[in-house]
Amino acid sequence: MMPGRRARHEPDPNELATVMAMSVWTVVLAAGSGTRFGGHKQFAMLGHQRLVDWPVATAGQVTDGVVVVLPPDVTWTGAAVAAAVTGGATHPASVAAGLAALPPDADIVVVATAVHPLASADLYRAVIAAVGRGADAAAPAVASADAIKRVAEDLVVASVDKSDLRIVQAPSAFRVTALRSALAAGNGAPEELELIERAGGTVVTVPGEATNIHVATPTDLTVAERLLEI
Repeated sequence: MMPGRRARHEPDPNELATVMAMSVWTVVLAAGSGTRFGGHKQFAMLGHQRLVDWPVATAGQVTDGVVVVLPPDVTWTGAAVAAAVTGGATHPASVAAGLAALPPDADIVVVATAVHPLASADLYRAVIAAVGRGADAAAPAVASADAIKRVAEDLVVASVDKSDLRIVQAPSAFRVTALRSALAAGNGAPEELELIERAGGTVVTVPGEATNIHVATPTDLTVAERLLEI
């Protein structure tokens, strides 16, 4: 079904057989307005292709099909995908639009974003494997190397113990049934991992990647370009 797929930390043969037997799809979110960037950053060039083209290509290596979620009135002009759909007014609404385009037999969905273009294929495999082991959701996470302070305007009001804090990256993976149920519950969470948390689901983490940066500003895009040269 998905030739060559293997989990990042070499699952045992039974685990690998279980995951390989599942139908795994990816929804690439690219419907944002890019306010901080000054425009639709998902279509900015990074190396030889647009930001959105990177996760579409990576997902195509490790999952059974890709659905891309776009802003209104934007036509998909990238590599062949199973479907290109219009996103909603909120992040969860765009996730729901992508889920609606999946085949009925999809077991696991990876939710990727155009603004995490450098996530490796192994990172996709790692979150997929974690859900295959029984979690409702899995996400890459890294510890903060810097001190964390709580600030009111420019005044530090508290120091925060960071020992159990993690920075969560994309892509995340989900049991399709769990994510659909959490979206239907409409509990007001701003993003899909919190939707699962609020619904009482199990969310686990896998080791993230230092190079898996979030491109939010033109400066971030410059950093990503330099990382490609390493």
